Amino acid sequence: MTSTNVQYQRVMRHCKSLFEKKMKDYGSAWRILRLPSLTDQIFIKAQRIRGLQTNSTKKVEEGEASEFMGIINYSIMALIQIDIGISNTPDLNGEKSMENYEKQEQVVYELMMAKNHDYGEAWRDMRVSSLTDLILQKLMRVKQIEGNLGKTIVSEGIDANYQDIVNYAVFALIHLRTFEE
Repeated sequence: MTSTNVQYQRVMRHCKSLFEKKMKDYGSAWRILRLPSLTDQIFIKAQRIRGLQTNSTKKVEEGEASEFMGIINYSIMALIQIDIGISNTPDLNGEKSMENYEKQEQVVYELMMAKNHDYGEAWRDMRVSSLTDLILQKLMRVKQIEGNLGKTIVSEGIDANYQDIVNYAVFALIHLRTFEE
């Protein structure tokens, strides 16, 4: 069995490549998105995945894998927005966008490695549908925190939820064997 580290890096390499290509197509137009808008984009993708998992037919050819990749990239955009703030203009060039992406990717990866150690790779025994539900649950938490103007009493903040969402989506893509080489 391929190690979690190798599988994780493989998935993230594909997601980062897609992000970089979209930066060339669209620039950093995403920089104007406020956190609730990014949360809603991620929610739409997670709901579509859940629909694909429960409906017997689909009307759009793109499957779960592309939606999980979108969840990862939108979540990293949200983490960047938290880190450097939201802009009124597309103010990052490709190089600066990738630097910010890689910074957040590293933070999320380190979190995954720490939690994976403590939880003993429990995610390997989970179903993709459970990972989808956990993503949706995290999004509901984020929406609640956003409704509370970002304030929590005893809970993790919005950034921790986005980080977990990235990791759940990576685990789902590993389960789906999307990028096996």
